[in-house]
Amino acid sequence: MENEPDHENVEQSLCAKMSEDELNKSFNLEASLSKFSYIDLDKELEFKNDLIDDKEFDIPQVDTPPTLESILNETDDEDESFVLEDPTLLNIDTIDSHSYDTSSVASSDSGDRTNLKRKKKLPDSFSLHGSVMRHSLLKGISAQIVSAAVSILFFSLNFAVSSLIAVGTSHGLALIFDQNQALRLCLGSTSVGGQYGAISALSINNDCSRLLCGFAKGQITMWDLASGKLLRSITDAHPPGTAILHIKFTDDPTLAICNDSGGSVFELTFKRVMGVRTCESRCLFSGSKGEVCCIEPLHSKPELKDHPITQFSLLAMASLTKILVIGLKPSLKVWMTFPYGRMDPSSVPLLAWHFVAVQNYVNPMLAFCRGDVVHFLLVKRDESGAIHVTKQKHLHLYYDLINFTWINSRTVVLLDSVEKLHVIDRQTQEELETVEISEVQLVYNSSHFKSLATGGNVSQALALVGEKACYQSISSYGGQIFYLGTKSVYVMMLRSWRERVDHLLKQDCLTEALALAWSFHEGKAKAVVGLSGDASKRKAIVADRMVEILFHYADRALKKCPDQGKIQVMEQHFQDMVPVIVDYCLLLQRKDLLFSQMYDKLSENSVAKGVFLECLEPYILSDKLVGITPQVMKDLIVHFQDKKLMENVEALIVHMDITSLDIQQVVLMCWENRLYDAMIYVYNRGMNEFISPMEKLFRVIAPPLNAGRTLTDEQVVMGNKLLVYISCCLAGRAYPLGDIPEDLVPLVKNQVFEFLIRLHSAEASPEEEIYPYIRTLLHFDTREFLNVLALTFEDFKNDKQAVEYQQRIVDILLKVMVENSDFTPSQVGCLFTFLARQLAKPDNTLFVNRTLFDQVLEFLCSPDDDSRHSERQQVLLELLQAGGIVQFEESRLIRMAEKAEFYQICEFMYEREHQYDKIIDCYLRDPLREEEVFNYIHNILSIPGHSAEEKQSVWQKAMDHIEELVSLKPCKAAELVATHFSGHIETVIKKLQNQVLLFKFLRSLLDPREGIHINQELLQISPSITEQFIELLCQFNPTQVIETLQVLECYRLEETIQITQKYQLHEVTAYLLEKKGDIHGAFLIMLERLQSKLREITHQGENTKEDPSLKDVEDTMVETIALCQRNSHNLNQQQREALWFPLLEAMMAPQKLSSSAIPHLHSEALKSLTMQVLNSMAAFIALPSILQRILQDPVYGKGKLGEIQGLILGMLDTFNYEQTLLETTTSLLNQDLHWSLCNLRASVTRGLNPKQDYCSICLQQYKRRQEMADEIIVFSCGHLYHSFCLQNKECTMEIEGQTRWTCYKCSSSNKVGKLSENSSEIKKGRVTPSQVKISPSYHQSKGDPTAKKGTSEPILDPQQIQAFDQLCRLYRGSSRLALLTELSQNRSSESYRPFSGSQSAPAFNSIFQNENFQLQLIPPPVTED
Repeated sequence: MENEPDHENVEQSLCAKMSEDELNKSFNLEASLSKFSYIDLDKELEFKNDLIDDKEFDIPQVDTPPTLESILNETDDEDESFVLEDPTLLNIDTIDSHSYDTSSVASSDSGDRTNLKRKKKLPDSFSLHGSVMRHSLLKGISAQIVSAAVSILFFSLNFAVSSLIAVGTSHGLALIFDQNQALRLCLGSTSVGGQYGAISALSINNDCSRLLCGFAKGQITMWDLASGKLLRSITDAHPPGTAILHIKFTDDPTLAICNDSGGSVFELTFKRVMGVRTCESRCLFSGSKGEVCCIEPLHSKPELKDHPITQFSLLAMASLTKILVIGLKPSLKVWMTFPYGRMDPSSVPLLAWHFVAVQNYVNPMLAFCRGDVVHFLLVKRDESGAIHVTKQKHLHLYYDLINFTWINSRTVVLLDSVEKLHVIDRQTQEELETVEISEVQLVYNSSHFKSLATGGNVSQALALVGEKACYQSISSYGGQIFYLGTKSVYVMMLRSWRERVDHLLKQDCLTEALALAWSFHEGKAKAVVGLSGDASKRKAIVADRMVEILFHYADRALKKCPDQGKIQVMEQHFQDMVPVIVDYCLLLQRKDLLFSQMYDKLSENSVAKGVFLECLEPYILSDKLVGITPQVMKDLIVHFQDKKLMENVEALIVHMDITSLDIQQVVLMCWENRLYDAMIYVYNRGMNEFISPMEKLFRVIAPPLNAGRTLTDEQVVMGNKLLVYISCCLAGRAYPLGDIPEDLVPLVKNQVFEFLIRLHSAEASPEEEIYPYIRTLLHFDTREFLNVLALTFEDFKNDKQAVEYQQRIVDILLKVMVENSDFTPSQVGCLFTFLARQLAKPDNTLFVNRTLFDQVLEFLCSPDDDSRHSERQQVLLELLQAGGIVQFEESRLIRMAEKAEFYQICEFMYEREHQYDKIIDCYLRDPLREEEVFNYIHNILSIPGHSAEEKQSVWQKAMDHIEELVSLKPCKAAELVATHFSGHIETVIKKLQNQVLLFKFLRSLLDPREGIHINQELLQISPSITEQFIELLCQFNPTQVIETLQVLECYRLEETIQITQKYQLHEVTAYLLEKKGDIHGAFLIMLERLQSKLREITHQGENTKEDPSLKDVEDTMVETIALCQRNSHNLNQQQREALWFPLLEAMMAPQKLSSSAIPHLHSEALKSLTMQVLNSMAAFIALPSILQRILQDPVYGKGKLGEIQGLILGMLDTFNYEQTLLETTTSLLNQDLHWSLCNLRASVTRGLNPKQDYCSICLQQYKRRQEMADEIIVFSCGHLYHSFCLQNKECTMEIEGQTRWTCYKCSSSNKVGKLSENSSEIKKGRVTPSQVKISPSYHQSKGDPTAKKGTSEPILDPQQIQAFDQLCRLYRGSSRLALLTELSQNRSSESYRPFSGSQSAPAFNSIFQNENFQLQLIPPPVTED
């Protein structure tokens, strides 16, 4: 929405409690937006505002306010008597503060029935905006209505000149009241009412000289309001038999508009020729084109009469389907048409005009709504004279509207269908207030919209809209809205800003009243009335009122305080109240009020005083509160001191101006409570003294440091604060925050330097060493003190005094540290690092004797002192990196570093000389960094920037130390070799003499499971190296040989077999023989192992079943079975028997040897293992062959069949199960196939019934082109097409060389659906199961087609396959036929599915893997005899 300037001070309604004279004047003070001369308008409004007295009457409070229920339930005419002869008596009644009634149209008290109850929980809008509207009863008019027992229906009003209200009755009378609610005229008679019916519409012209009345039976009358004479009686202005719904004067007093129940709109032109009054009627809109039920002409205020838009005499009309804006002048023209869109047919169309200011231009805005959306249209006139309508931001509601009223250009009042008022700010669309007005008993205009007086001859749509029509019952003027009830008239208007605040005060909502007043002060409030003048004047007015409220608030806080009970309750009470006072005093910038009257008032209560002082803390800490009075400041410090909140005291002191306090007392308090920051702040700010704080802190930390004792935590804190303080002083910053005044900065720096370089401290003892302050700081934290000096040197200007100070401090530092053995190597190193950095600066002016650096080098590299080795090395390294290397002779430095084993120093020096190969020695010798050598070598050899000679020297060095590298970390060494030494692997192997190292190296290099990322293809390793690794693996880790062989690639089988045979690894040999293809050889090795294990069992004496040898037998047997199973598929019957029967014989041999009388200890276990062999071989060897071999055995052939009876019976049970399964499967297959083919045949032989006799694509008759060879295709779905049309839509597909058609409509609607698994459905569209082709030659002479069915093919075509799939899906699962098909697929190597539309379905898409598959097949249980 376009931004609009704030005209709230311009748009005013009337404030309450005015005198009678002021009330009469205020009727003309309607909220105008702007004149074209804004200055004149402002002056005029300011003059009128001066007439308004904003002070309230002193209305007495009632003891017990009435409840909302009691007021809603009382009758209006029960307790009061109304005297018709003297209605002005009603105007002087004394009414209580919560009365709902008022005696004047434009004034009322501030009571509001919707907020009578004292609040417990305030609604959001109420607490934010207060009560925005004042809701009052017009007692004078209501008394006339009740006393005369007149059924009031409609009213109209106009306050432009003489402030009249017109009310129409159902008896045809028009009652005219003045602003005092006195009855001035009663127009018409009951006899005329009997002829014309009830008054259904009223309108008063601008100068209140004429009244138009529209009647339920269609007549119109015009009255002179000065004399009460009937001027015109119009009966032919519109079609007879229709009620007048609306009649409206325009700004032209000779022009009016009427709207009847037929939905037509007419223009009435009044003329007086030769003393004869006439009326000409012109139809503007005929009800036959759409019924209009609401009209609204644009009225302009007197100050806007020269607005260029007024010359068009605009009229807005709302029909049941659209909005129209037309211009009546200079000629009739439609300027805008706007359709509603879809909405509830019972909702009421509403129209309302208002002038608004947008971008400094005043233009009319039309609000129209129907249902729950309000649209705003801005109407402008351009330079060419044309009118443009711009749509503005619309308003979405959650309720249906029955009335829309502008109260000013920013505030609108909406009435919803349940008679609840909503006050809305138009720009922000925020709901300001909601008022329930159901007690008004609003009059509805339903009978006239239904035209009951003329027989109900209206459309059903108009009658439906009329159910909630209340157009004539609500009228507005001058920022007031009048509501006509069946027994009373009510008025609503915006409360003034002061009245809204006072209303909250009466509700005892002081906090909300302050918040609302502050929103007025800041100009953020909505619907503001009564604030005029410029911003500063408005703020001053509101601020004065807020101060009054604050005093009241403070009194209430003290008065409401609990007199007895826990102190916590009192504290909580004041913690809720006092911060509000502090907040608003500071927001209003009234510190004088806060620290004088408010503080004095709250100091009467000690708890309130404490809470007040605590409230100040956050404002002081955020520097929002400065200039506190000395008394409050003193009380504040004492209060926090009493509560032992010394940290808070320190934080407060450093944010306050303490010059007005007793400095010595504050310093003493800070020192006693260890508030060092506060103490320094008081010295600096209070006395401009910067040295005394340092002396006090030095006196605390120096003695323990000089005595070599460890500092306490408190002393460490003091030392750190001292360092920071010195740093701030030297940098020109105040401590702990802010800046030192610029004129004091040089003085402070000089004072601090002079203090630091003092030879002795004040009151020094004879034993004190020289330069105590620098010595103390160096002992406390050398590095940080030197950092402080370094930062200070950076800021120094290069003048003579600064240079002298720097050199002086450096000389003192050297004298203190070098000539004293109390300092650690690290501390000495810090000093020389600091010096090296200073000396390395380009503008350096310092001088340091070079021999001192040599002394430091000797000190750090002394070989007789092994303590702090890494610390000394690190210090020396920092010194060199800081630029100190120029102070040393490099060859001497390298010798001393090697002697001291400072390998990082050596690396630093070698790198400067590009001797990278020597750096490898440094890494290998340094136990802390030896593993980093691999990355270093890799980086040198990989990263560009090094010369070929440098890389070659590093490469050669790494090759020379390869054994050392491998022993350090084999995996890293292997990765390095693979990357940079891939062509010299054999050389590397020769250098590795240690076999264990060689094994670890080769495993890392060749075994991919080690996690080394090596590209084996690029490595090009010869088989002999792999075989060498396998041989080492056989020696050192024989159990891992098979697993390793499975992942290795480059080895020769024959040589590897020889290696494994050499180390007697039979399982590995068998694995290799199998891989070679010598299945029999592998089997013989495994069989030999099994037999040896069985012999061990046979010759055992006392053993248990848990003996590990039995487990070995089982494991060996399982491996042998697995070998036979893996290879049986590729062998013929004779070769299979050569594998399985020796295995069976081997397992049965121990059972033959054992006597039946004395069974072997493991006989049962051996029988179980033998059964396992039999079950495994049954899948590959025919059952008769197995039985024959067993019976041919000489042992079992002699009658010992009992021992193998269990084996044979188990085999027979398996045979019986498989035979039963085969028979059942065959039966199911036949039944499914028969059922499927029957359904398939029925579906393809069924007749087709087209849904229509035209093509579904071109929409022409099927017989459109008999001259063309155009076939007609009918699908089973009922759609009919020309084949030519289908071809154009690409609805054909080629399947197995035949053209298949797809239904265009069905395929288009299913494109976004779920894709079928069938390939015929995956393609575009879907193939309809059956279709009929009709060629043109089959047409009869009359044009009736005869359908000839296509013959079915004997095999399953894709259409039939799809039909079959649909039948399968009826089972909600996989069919038995599909199950058996999949089973047959698994048994055969073919992947063709007999009934599948796709022959390339993925193998993993198995029916048995489907989560819906429920069938479980298990063999029958083995019964034991």
